[in-house]
Amino acid sequence: MDATQLAHKANDIRKDILVMITEAGSGHPGGSLSCTDILTALYFGGVLDHDAADPKKPGRDRFILAKGHAAPALYATLAHAGYFPTEELVTLRKLGTRLQGHPDSNLVPGVEVSTGSLGQGLSVAAGLACGLRLSGEEGHVFTVLGDGECEEGQVWEAAMFAAHQKLGRLVAIIDNNELQIDGCIHDVCDPGDLGAKFAAFGWDVREVDGHDIPALVDVLSAAKAADGEAPVCIVAHTVKGKGVSFMENQAGWHGKAPKPEELETALAELAAQAE
Repeated sequence: MDATQLAHKANDIRKDILVMITEAGSGHPGGSLSCTDILTALYFGGVLDHDAADPKKPGRDRFILAKGHAAPALYATLAHAGYFPTEELVTLRKLGTRLQGHPDSNLVPGVEVSTGSLGQGLSVAAGLACGLRLSGEEGHVFTVLGDGECEEGQVWEAAMFAAHQKLGRLVAIIDNNELQIDGCIHDVCDPGDLGAKFAAFGWDVREVDGHDIPALVDVLSAAKAADGEAPVCIVAHTVKGKGVSFMENQAGWHGKAPKPEELETALAELAAQAE
């Protein structure tokens, strides 16, 4: 896809995120909207080696959504990529659905690992990267973490392990929107300069505008092609609630579903942006 097509794809995914959360009456719109452009770059920008017709293809790249509460963004992305029908998205969080509030790898094609307990995703990603090396299988491992999630101690145990093991096929992307459920990350439990911290642990750190999709494609592709010994950390500077003016930079939209009238306003904004 070219830059215009990628922008339209991200816009469509944002619309689906809002519709499905409104229909469910619960969910996490803020952090789903902030990582939408990252997922768009990965799945539609030619970065990930994946195949919706063969989700378990040997040698594929793996993606892990460490911040599992942003499941609506992953579900919408996978549906648009052909893993299951987009019509299924409105079943989010409903009784009997496979689209639960957090991703379930036993139910949803394309979901590599069940996530939701914050702090664990990077450990799983590092284990996968280590396992791929041991088995001789091709493929890179990408994971998206929340910046608030980086307050969890297990993140830094995994960071230390990955650098020590020289897991160059591991790419961690931080959705750095600077907000978490209780407010600004710097007020709740300031993680400081995340890029500097990962660099101190021995990672190859890069920074990018997390809403510039062509720039995301470039930095993610370069990380994949680096083929070095150091794992790569990409600090993606994002806006919580991106794309919907009344949600942007508002911690209150971390885990609150829009009302029908708010959905209508949000969809109208996104439609205008698409034009």
